[in-house]
Amino acid sequence: MLYTNMSMRRYAPIIVLQLCILSGEPAAAKVPALLVLGDSTVDTGNNNYISTVVRSDFAPYGRDLRLGNGQPTGRFSNGRLTVDFISEAFGLPPLVPPYLDPSANMSSLASGACFASAGAGYDNATSDLMSVLTIWKELDYFKEYAAKLRSFQGEDKARETLTEALYLVSMGTNDFLENYYAVPHGNAAKYPTASAYGGYVLSVAESFVRALHALGARKIDLNGMPPMGCLPMERALGGACTEEYNAVAEDYNAGLRAVIDRLNGELGGARIVYGDVYGPVSDALAHPTSYGLENVEAGCCGATGRFEMGYLCNARNPLTCADAGKFAFWDAIHPTERLHRALADAKMNTTLHVFL
Repeated sequence: MLYTNMSMRRYAPIIVLQLCILSGEPAAAKVPALLVLGDSTVDTGNNNYISTVVRSDFAPYGRDLRLGNGQPTGRFSNGRLTVDFISEAFGLPPLVPPYLDPSANMSSLASGACFASAGAGYDNATSDLMSVLTIWKELDYFKEYAAKLRSFQGEDKARETLTEALYLVSMGTNDFLENYYAVPHGNAAKYPTASAYGGYVLSVAESFVRALHALGARKIDLNGMPPMGCLPMERALGGACTEEYNAVAEDYNAGLRAVIDRLNGELGGARIVYGDVYGPVSDALAHPTSYGLENVEAGCCGATGRFEMGYLCNARNPLTCADAGKFAFWDAIHPTERLHRALADAKMNTTLHVFL
């Protein structure tokens, strides 16, 4: 476990739930399925099945995924993702299957499905840069899934599943790091400031949640952005975080909370919570020893851990660290399983606890 004895009380709700599952007591059916949309932080393998260079279906990705026998699954980490731990905490399967996996069937997808695509953003131009699924294509796949679920479970049962399911939406970072700051003459160039572009991204996020609600979603975990200036790839020479990027993320997150308040007031039956990523990740980076971490500035994978990700993080690199559990980041952008678990614990003990 990641937490120390001093912090056991913080995680009591999770421990109680897991003990109920292990003891054979029936788990609460308040959340019968976890449905995931977003980017690489939550993509459990969909990019394996589309034509894109944004992939991680090769070693050493997945090397510590015990449930997958240490094999790469398309998750951008050494093991499980936050969504996998959240699924398990709700008494659902410990791995959320990617919807595009041809081996997945409705028996396995009925309790959870991932529609996320690594490299995606709210801005279609962001997704187009890497030829990955746009957020609206992810929604199309969800609509297809819902139709299949109705055939599999029947209209009434499927309606209940889709209404009571938890929808986790996580993206936005790529819109800034891979689009706004990286493509000065691209679609984002029409916005004179990062704040103005953030306003556009927030408007798309709001439209997307309204579309989800119209399709039956009621329980939604809408995630904010992390301290993106502290990602290994974005740190300045010497290891300091790029505070300009962190300020943009905080400004965006404040706007997202305002959007959530508005949506909760306008969408009938909706219970939308703000998924705080910035706070828990910042805490882990500021107090690494409390999380069992030793290195929070570089990724485990590769010689430098500052730029290696995707195909640059591969089995031919002999300098990948031996123990990813000591690192906050697996590659130059993505968290290790240890940080993913810490984030899941924090979310389950705060905003997601209302759905237990």
